[in-house]
Amino acid sequence: MRDALVAAAFQLFLERGYEQTTIDDIVALAGVGRRSFFRYFPSKEDVVFPDHERCLADMTAFLSSSGYEHEPVRRVCDAARLVLRMYNENPTFSVQRYRLTKKVPGLRAYELSVVWRYERALAEYLRGRFAGQHDGTLHADVIAAAVVAAHNNALRSWLRSDGERDAGAEVDHALGYVQSAFGQQAAPPVIAEQGPEDVVVVVSRRGTPLWRVVQEIETALDHG
Repeated sequence: MRDALVAAAFQLFLERGYEQTTIDDIVALAGVGRRSFFRYFPSKEDVVFPDHERCLADMTAFLSSSGYEHEPVRRVCDAARLVLRMYNENPTFSVQRYRLTKKVPGLRAYELSVVWRYERALAEYLRGRFAGQHDGTLHADVIAAAVVAAHNNALRSWLRSDGERDAGAEVDHALGYVQSAFGQQAAPPVIAEQGPEDVVVVVSRRGTPLWRVVQEIETALDHG
């Protein structure tokens, strides 16, 4: 029933246009009543995005099952790949929806609200992993936004190709940027046991970049 309603809706959207299609038109073509429509979809907008609630639930469950052994940035990148998998299950439908959403401002706004919910799910997981760290909440929110931006950039590239390009490769390439920039943010510090002789004093000018200070310490240890 649910799939029949989605199929009927998109057939009419393509033939008549989204704005010109009513819920009555959809249920008539699907051969069901209005009550059946609202049992599955709260609104006409929801029939355009029938799979996002399931995908959001899958993402939330995936993140909830994470342990401390999972590197958090890699984990949220893997969670974003669940969204790609959803789109890739039916490329023809995904491309049709992309074209329709571009034409209808109301659907674009609806889609942005869905994207925000994905981003919030990623951020909430990362906030938990970065809790207690300096700027932990800031790190979490920035990384979540970066994951969503990278994923969506690759996803739109794939959709613009009418699903002809390699979606997995596109997304892996984009998410690779995020992992290279933010990976290992929550890795626990490794503290080596050192004797009293392993003391290094480095004198640097005020304002010296932190990476330069670390480099001087490493050089001193190598020659110790």
